[in-house]
Order: sequence, then C-alpha cells, then structure tokens
Amino acid sequence: MQPTDADGFPIGRHPGWPARLGPLQTSRGTIALRPPRLRDAGLWSRTRLQDREYLQKWEPTALGGWRERNAPAAWPAQWAALRGMARRGQALPFAITVDGDFAGQLTVGNVVRGALRSAWVGYWVASRLAGGGVAPAAVALAVDHCFGPVGLHRLEATVRPENERSIRVLEKSGFRREGLFHRYLDVAGAWRDHYVYAMTTEEVPDGAVTRLIRSGGATRFPR
Repeated sequence: MQPTDADGFPIGRHPGWPARLGPLQTSRGTIALRPPRLRDAGLWSRTRLQDREYLQKWEPTALGGWRERNAPAAWPAQWAALRGMARRGQALPFAITVDGDFAGQLTVGNVVRGALRSAWVGYWVASRLAGGGVAPAAVALAVDHCFGPVGLHRLEATVRPENERSIRVLEKSGFRREGLFHRYLDVAGAWRDHYVYAMTTEEVPDGAVTRLIRSGGATRFPR
C-alpha cells in the first residue's frame, strides 16, 4: 500500500500538482505558468543577474553574493528543492512564461491543509516585462488553481509598503490589505515592515481570472 500524508493524499501525488496554467493574453503577450525545468538555468540566471538592481531591494537577505546565488550553477539545487517541496505537497512552484519564454517565477508556498487550507504567494517578473499585465495574469491563474484543483481556502501575500507596483498587482488580483507586519523580514540588510494581503475563496466566486478580464487586464487566449 502506498504511504499517505496527514490528509490522506498519496505521498508524491498532491491535488493540483503538477500543472500547466493558462494561457491568458495581455499587452506583453501570451502568459502561462508551468513547472520549473532544469534547463531553465541559463535564462533564469541571465534574467536575475541583469535585474539585480530591480530585484535585490525587494528580496530577503541571503548568504553569499548576488552573482554567486544567481549563477547558472546555483539553479540545479534550487530546482531540486522546489521539486522536492512540490512532491511533498508543501509548495507549488511555477515558471512564468511570456510567449513561451521564461519570464519569472511564481511560488505558492507553505501549503497547509487540514482545517486551515492556506498558503502564501510570491512572485517576480523580469524588469523588461514590468507594467504589461504579466504579474497580475500570473497571480490570477495561480489563485484560481489554488481555490480550484488544489482545494485551498485562503491565500496570503506580503509586500513592503514602498513596493507600489507589487501592491497594484495584488489589488488587481482581488487581494485585500489585512494589516502591517512590523520588522517582518530582513531585506537588503535591514528588518523591513510588510503589509499582509489576503483573499479567501468566497471573495472571488467567479474566479480571479474572470475578475481580471472584466477589468480589462487580460483576455482569454483564442482556442
């Protein structure tokens, strides 16, 4: 008999994973989500190294230099860790693609089931694609997947008050601000306050994608 986890799901097989989500059409192109691949190393590293100034000021402080942590050789370990968490049902890691090309990452992390059925959402998108609806489309796809096949009830996201662009992404996707976490994360060498945004499935009865489309932020890709 195959072993099961605390919720009765077979270990290595969890609701909604693996998955390919989308596509949606925005002004930047065709947006989709897929599991990360080992061969993403080159584009992942190139994007991260080019966007150091754009990304580093918002990301948690970590050991080692930016170039070391984001070199192509660093990707296999990160990919393996993400894949391991996905197989254990702890996370849903995605690559964001635009017209089929790697453009960023979205991770649904700290998946808790039982009576809570909650997780957090984090994401980053290449600076060259900022402002074109890529992140809102990716988040909306993930929200609908989490509240649908994955079976979650609540999603959270934290964002620094200064990060107005990311705040707009969350609000376009239907997240509401719940409060302020004081000195929540060590970012860029200091403990930073973060807003906490959240959403439950009852707040988007028609889905986050439908909400985004109605607002003009995306269209469904013609089939």
